[in-house]
Amino acid sequence: MSVSDFLSDLFSLNGRTALVTGASSGIGRHMAKTLARAGASVICVARRQEALSALVDEIAAAGGTATALTADLLDGGAVEALGARAGDAFGSPTILVNAAGINLREPPAAVSFESWNQTLHLNLGVPFFLARALVPGMVASGGGSIINIASLQSFRAFANGMAYGASKGGIAQLTRAMAEAWSRNGVRANAITPGFFPTELTGPVFSDPELLQHHAEATAIGRNGELADLNGITVFLAAPASAYITGQVIGVEGGYLAK
Repeated sequence: MSVSDFLSDLFSLNGRTALVTGASSGIGRHMAKTLARAGASVICVARRQEALSALVDEIAAAGGTATALTADLLDGGAVEALGARAGDAFGSPTILVNAAGINLREPPAAVSFESWNQTLHLNLGVPFFLARALVPGMVASGGGSIINIASLQSFRAFANGMAYGASKGGIAQLTRAMAEAWSRNGVRANAITPGFFPTELTGPVFSDPELLQHHAEATAIGRNGELADLNGITVFLAAPASAYITGQVIGVEGGYLAK
């Protein structure tokens, strides 16, 4: 077997279908493009149709295959409908990336029942209910991979992050619970813990040079993340190369949590 064939067997996603939530911006958008470059047909999900259309066009221009599904995932009915529609374009997804999320950055006294429920629903509830809807199709297809997006706040507290931190702490445990429930049926579940990457969610950090430098110096590597740093872990967790890895929460944060 040639080197190229060996690597293709490990990492190619040709013939696979991936569904990515939060695909209109940030980490979700980048992971959708990465999966398409690795050969997957990608279903890009978010609320903003214009941004999704631009992403689908960009993927097509690079030689990939993608389609857009608009959905407001804050609506529980929309999550159920998304699960039912997911296989229409390319067949049942066998890769799910739960990247949709919200961080309202409210001090504890400002957190309302509404904002708490909104954060917990989108960041923690949607990954569970959408995964549960897609797992039967993954099992019928011979297996699949669920990739959740955790956070530094899955493990440590930041100011004004009580609801967000609770949701992301939950994602770490949800990932383990998914692995326990579904791995024997061929569906693996893992999570990525990103450090500080330039996205809409981290806009307040990247607009503050002093705070940005603080977080760069808090890493072991000495810099904040670049979206390209997510390429390897995205393909690895989706591909056969990680076939015996499940229930793991993997940091892509430059050693932030090591210090």
